[in-house]
Amino acid sequence: MPHLPEYAEYDAQDLAALVRRNDVTPRELLAEAVARLERINPRVNAVVTPLYDFAEKEIERGLPDGFFSGVPFLLKDLVEELAGAPMQMGSRACRGYIPSRDSEMVARFRRSGVVIFGKTNTPEFGLTITTESELYGPCRNPWNLEHTTGGSSGGSAAAVAAGVVPVAAGNDGGGSIRIPASCCGVFGFKPSRARNPSGPSAAELWQGAAVSHVLTRTVRDSAAFLDVTAGPEPGSPYEIRPSERPFLEEVGCPPGRLRIAFTRKSPFGPLHPEVLQAVDDTVSLLSELGHEVDEVFPPIDLERLVRSFLVLVGAEVAADLDLIGYVRRQKVRSTEVEATTWALRMLGQSLRAADLAKARRDFGFVTRSMGRFHLEHDVLMTPTLAVPPWRLGELTPNTAERLLLRSIAILHATVFLKLPATTRRMVSEVFSRSPFTALANITGQPAMSVPLHWTEQGLPVGIQFIAPLGEEARLFRLAAQLEQARPWFDRRPPLAEGR
Repeated sequence: MPHLPEYAEYDAQDLAALVRRNDVTPRELLAEAVARLERINPRVNAVVTPLYDFAEKEIERGLPDGFFSGVPFLLKDLVEELAGAPMQMGSRACRGYIPSRDSEMVARFRRSGVVIFGKTNTPEFGLTITTESELYGPCRNPWNLEHTTGGSSGGSAAAVAAGVVPVAAGNDGGGSIRIPASCCGVFGFKPSRARNPSGPSAAELWQGAAVSHVLTRTVRDSAAFLDVTAGPEPGSPYEIRPSERPFLEEVGCPPGRLRIAFTRKSPFGPLHPEVLQAVDDTVSLLSELGHEVDEVFPPIDLERLVRSFLVLVGAEVAADLDLIGYVRRQKVRSTEVEATTWALRMLGQSLRAADLAKARRDFGFVTRSMGRFHLEHDVLMTPTLAVPPWRLGELTPNTAERLLLRSIAILHATVFLKLPATTRRMVSEVFSRSPFTALANITGQPAMSVPLHWTEQGLPVGIQFIAPLGEEARLFRLAAQLEQARPWFDRRPPLAEGR
């Protein structure tokens, strides 16, 4: 593109500023983004539903005069509905579903002026930590095409990392923004519960565990997008304390001397040596920046928490599949979803009401424990993942495992939680890789993954920071300080440069 060959050197706010100054048009930005996607997507598989005609019509109709007017943008093909656009959620069960209205988040995105031109790859219903659905195939990491992008916002993370867009939408129910951000070397922020809307189709998602936001290359873009989407909506079951000032104004403000707790241990197995190095390097950096850093972890039984979280997921999957059957007027059959999804559905159907109530009580106990912990510590730091991005296929059930999962359909009670070694191994494979991210979903706290380390093989490793409920501003101030101390914006995979 002759007008903007340096497209990838701009973040979303830079591109919006070019449009406001008439240095470039939204149509020219769209053409550049589409050209990049057409070059990269056959290798990465980040976008599963191109919406080029929709984008052109939006520009022709006239974009809103919003903060991000004219900026190319991608939606994740999960949760956030765009009227008139297919939404398949990575599942054969949803083929043919076309929402008739925008979700509130999408409406707010559109009011900001972004140009939506595609929907990104996700695992089936966002249920796992790698983006490898049977429907769409694997999304490949731009840093190494044989490795995972993480999940479930893997397509969005890959598109941002590869330079297709400076920002893309995601949602996070157990780490689904932060895990792909870590795997792809971008910035991933999960806001506090109720900060962003979840309607009009739902009062809350996954009992409040899931929230929506974006993945970005700069901290300031993440803060600015939260400014344009945050706030209550009609029918919200509860509201969170409003921010004292725009989140964008927090970026660049000194965070002060923070009391930061951290851990080098996981109850699910040892951390990878490269991850330990990333933690230790970050501890040194934080100390150099003047923060008080202490190796201590909250008094939380993470293994018990994982079991309770699995109860929540099973119950929600069962309810989701029942809802899909109701909407399409035909029950979902086991052959229409992946074996793991069907197993989770059977788990959900076999649970008692008391099981979910007990899990919710466990979540409440953990939330209170974290509240007390933050009286002594301003921020909790952990590795986002216990390992660097793993090879594609490592979490895919083999033939024997798929048969075992299918057999759950004829078993009874909460058998999924009691099944023998094969199934327990599959569950532990997920949480041994991601032992810390679901904590912030359960408590509703804001959390972020910051790209602060790359392995000797050139794979990204993110560091997670968790703050008290409602303290997004604290995280944005800290993130901006880290971004200035260890810049990552110009660190891009060779694929992004056409090599």
